[in-house]
Amino acid sequence: MKTLLLLAFKSALNRKLSILLAMISIAVSVTLFIGIDKIRKEARSNFLNTISQTDLIVGARGSPINLLLYSIFHLGDATNNISWQTHQSLKKNPQIKWTIPLSLGDSYRGFRVVGTTADFFKFYKYGGGRSVLLQSGTEFTDLYDAVAGYEVAHKLNLELADKITLTHGTGELSDDHADKPFQVSGILAKTGTPIDRVVLVSLRAIEAIHIDWRLGAKLPIGISQGQTRKMRLVPQTISAFMLGLHDRINTFRLQRTINKYRKEPLTAIIPGAALAKFWRTMAGFEQVLLFISILVLVATLTGMLTTLLASLNERRREMALLRAVGARPYHIIALFICESLIIMAGSLIGGMIMLYAGLGLVRSYIQDTYGIFVNISALDAEQMVFLLIALATGVLISLVPGIIAYTRSLNDGLAVKV
Repeated sequence: MKTLLLLAFKSALNRKLSILLAMISIAVSVTLFIGIDKIRKEARSNFLNTISQTDLIVGARGSPINLLLYSIFHLGDATNNISWQTHQSLKKNPQIKWTIPLSLGDSYRGFRVVGTTADFFKFYKYGGGRSVLLQSGTEFTDLYDAVAGYEVAHKLNLELADKITLTHGTGELSDDHADKPFQVSGILAKTGTPIDRVVLVSLRAIEAIHIDWRLGAKLPIGISQGQTRKMRLVPQTISAFMLGLHDRINTFRLQRTINKYRKEPLTAIIPGAALAKFWRTMAGFEQVLLFISILVLVATLTGMLTTLLASLNERRREMALLRAVGARPYHIIALFICESLIIMAGSLIGGMIMLYAGLGLVRSYIQDTYGIFVNISALDAEQMVFLLIALATGVLISLVPGIIAYTRSLNDGLAVKV
């Protein structure tokens, strides 16, 4: 076997250009497949870890997916609000440990504004239990304090004490709240979640900037910023709220209770289950990516087969000489198998080098652009199986030129003219 491997290696060196091109093309296809699979799995992991240790999210009666999108991903709008009295009433339930109210609907230069309470910083968790931390500054303490998410501050070059003016609504033609500017009191550390793309203010601040608005329009006689500071500002409605329980075993029971709440139509969802369901709706896109990667690999292996077949005419004398010195049929076939093993092994090693080098170069860009943290780790079981299948397929492909070479060598003899 050692002799055959040495012979195959020396034979490959004589055709190093074509062999090198075949190895590069296979390495690229392997990098593409494993890279897509890694990013796909990291995206799913990041997606499912957008929120953790929150047992239920409660909003107005409607689609669970829509509730998930506007409360966690800040996409779209709530179909309706829920009353503050309902939130306060449910909060008194002895099973509930904490709640985080959310008030949505305003924006700042294209980024969503989220009205909440100090409990957000205390109880909101992501990524398996990590807390939201401040990179600099403090939480909102003054009525008109605002805490900017990492991406908001980074893209808009916000610094502590900067003045910002919120916009009513999210559309380009929305009226703003220029009469009640905010001051940036804090900037959040990067989380890789939608929290990076929001501006956090207090619920009292949301109530203050809308104190002189009715039915989406500003009243002719406004109320000044100074006047609002003297008012007792209590929210009338909120968009949704998150909650955590003392004992998670009561999650389904409380969910049914909230969904049957008689005073107001509500929807309660379990974040993990809703996230998994929503991800399954995008499974088709994942499969398309993997299918394209497999097609690329098949095309590349077909190219390798073409390369080996194209070299047969050049190697007819070589095969005839081997037969003349006593090489058996399996020796000829084994020679092509060894050559294929050399090509595939080199391709897989090269593919792994390209994969990890590429991930190291683009991981920061992927995280900054798409909020996906790509963990550079060892291959998982599925990816190892894929590499073994690719190796085995390459070996099987080599049987075709091996059998053809053996059949030709029986007739060629030593007098072949090429």
